[in-house]
Amino acid sequence: QVQVVESGGGLVQAGGSLRLSCVASGRTFSAYAMGWFRQAPGKEREFVGVIRWSTYYADSVKGRFTISRDNAKSTVYLQMNSLKPEDTAVYYCAVAPSSIRTPKTLAEFDYWGQGTQVTVSS
Repeated sequence: QVQVVESGGGLVQAGGSLRLSCVASGRTFSAYAMGWFRQAPGKEREFVGVIRWSTYYADSVKGRFTISRDNAKSTVYLQMNSLKPEDTAVYYCAVAPSSIRTPKTLAEFDYWGQGTQVTVSS
């Protein structure tokens, strides 16, 4: 069982920045693919980005969001810049098994955090 805990959400003005953190337990953190998803009110949960040895992003955040990881701290980060009101959502961190190269769908991730709220005001 892998425990996943996100932090760092909050309220920010449009154009501002925020950094989310996600800590995952487990002895093989460096082998995990770590993904970020978000879910806005009344909408389905959607893919934001993923990191294993490289990163992959949804078109809606490409160029504004950056995912990085610190394997020594078992932590992955989501740096969000140039935030827009439409980025408002609950952001979730998720862990995918090491056998999946670039997971991007909800079904490919086995462990999820509880989510952290990000609100961008206009």
